Amino acid sequence: MNFTRWSARLPGTQRRIAARADSGDSQAKPRENSAHSSGSAGSVPAARGEFERHGERRGERQGGRGGKNTRGSRDSGGGGEASDRRPAGIPELEELTVRDVLGGLPALVALVYGPDHRVAYVNDAYEDAFGPREPGSTAAESCPELIELGLMPLMDQVLRSGKPRTVKSRKVQAATSGALHTSGAAHPSPHTSVNGAATVARDGSYTVTCTPVDTSGSGGVLIFAADVTDHAEAAERLRASERRLRETAVALQRSLLPQELEQPDDLRVAATYQPGGTDAAVGGDWYDVITLGAGRTALVIGDVMGRGVRAAAVMGQLRTAVRAYARLDLPPHEVLQLLDGLAAEIDASQIATCVYAVHDPNEGRLVYASAGHLPILVRAEDGTVARAADPTGPPLGTGGWIHTSGSIELAPGSTAVLYTDGLVERRSEDIDEGVASLERALAGAKGSPQVVCDRLIRAMGVTAEHDDDVAVLVLQHPARTGQAAELFHNAALDLLGGIEAAPRARAFASGVLSSWRFPVELRDLGVLATSELVANSLQHGTPPMRLRLRRTDRRLIIEVTDGDDHLPLRRHAEPADEAGRGISIVATIASSWGSRRTPGGGKAVWCEFALPH
Repeated sequence: MNFTRWSARLPGTQRRIAARADSGDSQAKPRENSAHSSGSAGSVPAARGEFERHGERRGERQGGRGGKNTRGSRDSGGGGEASDRRPAGIPELEELTVRDVLGGLPALVALVYGPDHRVAYVNDAYEDAFGPREPGSTAAESCPELIELGLMPLMDQVLRSGKPRTVKSRKVQAATSGALHTSGAAHPSPHTSVNGAATVARDGSYTVTCTPVDTSGSGGVLIFAADVTDHAEAAERLRASERRLRETAVALQRSLLPQELEQPDDLRVAATYQPGGTDAAVGGDWYDVITLGAGRTALVIGDVMGRGVRAAAVMGQLRTAVRAYARLDLPPHEVLQLLDGLAAEIDASQIATCVYAVHDPNEGRLVYASAGHLPILVRAEDGTVARAADPTGPPLGTGGWIHTSGSIELAPGSTAVLYTDGLVERRSEDIDEGVASLERALAGAKGSPQVVCDRLIRAMGVTAEHDDDVAVLVLQHPARTGQAAELFHNAALDLLGGIEAAPRARAFASGVLSSWRFPVELRDLGVLATSELVANSLQHGTPPMRLRLRRTDRRLIIEVTDGDDHLPLRRHAEPADEAGRGISIVATIASSWGSRRTPGGGKAVWCEFALPH
C-alpha cells in the first residue's frame, strides 16, 4: 500500500493547496503540469508534488528578497550559495514522506478509514505495543485495545463532527482478546494467542487524540496515542499515599472522639460524626458528653480550623483539656477562658470554635458559653424552634477576650442540637441561610436523638462526598408520664434556725426516703450523709442554706447549698481531732461526692448513692 497518497489528505493540506491555486502563480504551473504527468506515470506521488510546489514557492519568496531565485541559482551552480545559508547535509522537508515521519515517532500512530474503521496503517511503536495489525481489517476485529480504550464511539463522533477529540489517561490491560485475524497469522508473534486471536501485549495507560482525515472521498481517523503509563502509575501511587494519610487521620480523629457517649439520667443523647468526602482532608470536629455529678451534665462541641492530622491532634488535646476542666465543675465561661489560653499554647497558628453547655435538671435550662461557634438550636415540644442568642466570643486561641455565659430554656419534651459548620455552610449561600434551613429541618424532626441526627443529616444534603466534616450532637429532655415519672422525684427543705436545723434535716430525709420506698440500708446511709453535709454547712457556711433530695431511675442525690464560697476539702483527721471527719465519712459511704461554686455566690456540696437494680 502506497501511504504517500494519504499525505495530501492530512488536516490543513487541502486548504494550503487551494490557497496556492487561487494565487495564480504562473511559475508554479509548469511544475504542476510536470507533477501531474509524472504522477500519471507513477514516478512522483501526488503528495511529493505538493511538497515540491511548496518548496518552489518558498524559493521564489527567497529569490524575491535576494534579487534572484535561490533555488534556481543553486541548481545552476551560480551565486546561490551565498544567499542560501542552509547547512549541507540537512534534508529538505519535501524529501520526507509521511510514512518516514510517523514511522519514527515514539508515540503510537494508527490510521483507520471508512465508517467501519478499517485499518490502513500502524507505525512501529504501535506494533511494539500491541502487535502488527492486518491492513483492511476492521478495528473491531483486529484492534481490541481500541475497544478497551473506549475509542470506537469516539471515532464515530470524530467522523460525524469532523473535529478532533482527545481522551486522557485511558488504561488498557494485557491479554485482551480480539477476533481472529482475517488473514490467519502465518508467523505467530507474542501479540497473538495460540488460536490466532489478537491480544494486547502489555498493560499501559495512554492519552489518545483522534483527528479526522479525508481519505480520497472516504472519511478516516488518525489515532495518535502517547504512552503515559509512568505518569499514571505515579499518580496512582500518589493517590494511594493520600488515601493512606487520610485513613490515618480519620482513624486518629475517631479514636480521639468518645467511643460511647455517657447517658445522663435526665437526658437522652446521641451524636453523629461524618468525615468529608475522599477529596476533602479530615478536619478537627469533635464533641463530648460529660457527667458532672448531682444530675448535672456538660455538653461540648467544637471545630479546629485546618485540615489533616495536625488539626485532629489539636482537637484531641482540646477535648482532653475540656474533660479536665469540666471536672472542676466551673461555669461555662470559665471553662472557655481556660481553653482560650491553652489553645494559644498548643499552637498559636491554630484557632478553634467551641460551645460548652451545662444542663441542670433542677433548673430546666442550658447554661452555655460560646467561642465563635454557631448557635444552639432548641425545639420545644410544640415544634417551635428557638436559637440561642448572644453571648458569643471570638474563637479559642485569639486571646484578650473575657467570655460570658448565657442560658436557654430546655423544658421537658424539648430537643437541643449542637453542630459544626460543615452541616450548614455552603459555598453558594450565606451561613445564616444554612442555619435557617437547619431550623426548618429541626422543626419537623421527631423521634429518638439518633433518629433526629440522621434526619438532620439527610435534610441538609450531607452525603458521603460532602466537602467538609460534620459533627452533630442531639440531646432530649424527655417528658415523663405515668410509671416512668414515678422514678423521678425531688424534695427540698430550707435550713433555718441555726443548729436546730440539723435534726429537722435528718427527720425530713428519713421521711422522704421512706416515702420513696428505698431499702432500709440505703435509707440509713442517706440519712447519715444528710446529717454530715448539713452539719458541715452549719459549721462552715453562711445562710441561706437549703437541702435538696433527688431520685432518678439510677441514683439518689443529696445536695446542700449555702452562701459561703469556700469549697470543702477531704482531709485526714488525727485520732485526737474532734472535727474534720464529716466529708471523709460522706466520701466513704457514698458512690461519689463533690462540690462546686454556685452562679449567684456560695457553694453546693453533694453526694450520690447508686440504686440497687
